[in-house]
Amino acid sequence: MSLITSSDADVFETHGARFSSYVRPSRGSVQLCAWRVDVPAGLEGTVHRPSREEIICCIEGELTITLDGATHILHAGDVAYIPSESEVRLDGGPEGGAAWTTSLAGLKATMMDGSQLRPPWTI
Repeated sequence: MSLITSSDADVFETHGARFSSYVRPSRGSVQLCAWRVDVPAGLEGTVHRPSREEIICCIEGELTITLDGATHILHAGDVAYIPSESEVRLDGGPEGGAAWTTSLAGLKATMMDGSQLRPPWTI
């Protein structure tokens, strides 16, 4: 399918954030995954290491990203490049925020306790 509307997105929730999956292999993509993540106000995200590179583009509100110990504030239009295996955490700003995220298929997240999450929005 070439056009995917917001009503077509598959929605998943984990760690307090909401993920709306638009593009992934189970929907016909060969290599890419793309989803929207909505992060509530004040939510402290979960520290993890992604197995694939990611691009996170803030599309509304404010988000705080901590990447390998350096903290940055993202506003609408700001983009963060997340190298694979880097340590990352995405937190909601004072009013919350939303981001458009893109990665290669097969992304896995390794949590700080060593457990792995294979997000359903990337397979």
